[in-house]
Amino acid sequence: MKVEQIYTGCLAEAAYYIESNGEAAIIDPLRETKPYMERAERNGATIRYILETHFHADFVSGHVDLAKKTGATIIFGPTASPGYTAHIAKDGEILKLGKVQIKVLHTPGHTMESTTYLLIDEKGNENSIFTGDTLFIGDVGRPDLVQKLKVEITPDFLAGQLFDSLRNKIMPLPDHVVVYPGHGAGSACGKNMSKETTDTLGHQKKVNYALRANMTREQFIKEVTGGLTEPPQYFPFNVLMNVKGGIESVDEIIARGKRPLAAKEFQAVWERMDAVVLDTRSKEAFVARHIPGSIFIGIDDNFAPWVGTLVTSLKQSILFVADEGREEEVVIRLSRVGYDNTIGYLQGGIAAWKEAGYDTDVVKEISAKDFDILYEMDSLHIHLLDARRKSEYDSEHLVGAENFPLDLINQNMSLIDRHKKYFVHCAGGYRSVIMISILKSRGFTDLVNIRGGYKDLSQTGLEKTMYKEPTTML
Repeated sequence: MKVEQIYTGCLAEAAYYIESNGEAAIIDPLRETKPYMERAERNGATIRYILETHFHADFVSGHVDLAKKTGATIIFGPTASPGYTAHIAKDGEILKLGKVQIKVLHTPGHTMESTTYLLIDEKGNENSIFTGDTLFIGDVGRPDLVQKLKVEITPDFLAGQLFDSLRNKIMPLPDHVVVYPGHGAGSACGKNMSKETTDTLGHQKKVNYALRANMTREQFIKEVTGGLTEPPQYFPFNVLMNVKGGIESVDEIIARGKRPLAAKEFQAVWERMDAVVLDTRSKEAFVARHIPGSIFIGIDDNFAPWVGTLVTSLKQSILFVADEGREEEVVIRLSRVGYDNTIGYLQGGIAAWKEAGYDTDVVKEISAKDFDILYEMDSLHIHLLDARRKSEYDSEHLVGAENFPLDLINQNMSLIDRHKKYFVHCAGGYRSVIMISILKSRGFTDLVNIRGGYKDLSQTGLEKTMYKEPTTML
């Protein structure tokens, strides 16, 4: 028996490869099918099942495409109603895979169809559980996402269902059972996930707040529903794609998105298609030189989730600038969250853009040390925007800083004055450069990025405060 976790850091998502005696099962695959098919081929195995723990919100699953290519059977738990051929398993149903068995445990709560898969080894021992978004390491799945599509299914109702699922289906399992969750720290599908991506159930019973033995149903509902932030706007659209199916193969999306465009053609397509231009290079490269009007979202950070948060339509035509050799990676990572309309990249990059005679722009920057000096001299006339989330700002912030979270920029842009000069910072510099690029594309001109963000600012002599009476723009 072989169990492999396939972890994708930018989405904090875990897919799984299970193999026994020449047969394999894939759990919660991402959009691209090649990694799973190559694993099976290397091992001389046939993919028999594709197990979906639920209809995902934070990414588009590759289950339909993978099933077409391999002939594998798509499995959902009870109550699922997909718009394509799949086996809807019964609670307690046993799936045979080589010499092992996979038991279906219906565990509603995150969603109504949420299902945990219990792996039983060759000797009949309960070995591990693949919990999807039901149980994380240090947390449980948030119960409020379904309401984005079905207002009658309230978070309190789902939280109650989750309490029952955990107590009746998961916690009675042996302590040695290994927990394999669907996500780790950084995912928006929970609020308190550990950086660890596996653990034993016994240890989770000791340390996971939601598994306290003396916890009442009412306490559970209150704690699980409290402190939830608004999920990224793309989540409901990804759910519908996963429910309905009928979407393009990732192979077609890659072929279209990897189209190289010379600078003049790039400019012409940009104007004709009313496309968004994403600059996916490092923040340092974007700051030094970029195409005026382009939006920075660097691929080496939380690229796809930020695209999903800030680009409000999945149908938006997208052109992009990338480091040479990373073009296909950009297209794949966009497709993972449903942005399938990538139409080409700038061949030759910024150097080719300049050679063609087109203008470039820079981002003004200041070091944290130099900002400290400037702030001490004239703090009353300095406008400082903190681009971090409200929870980060509330934890600690600079005195006088205005909280203007990046994730809410599209809703709140009217709250800032395009005639003022703003200094902008986040935690380390990634989000502040994104924010500045968006504001510049909307006509704001006097913006200065604080290099190193709050990490560097907190080491200066600037006065900081914990949450008391913050200045907020919301």
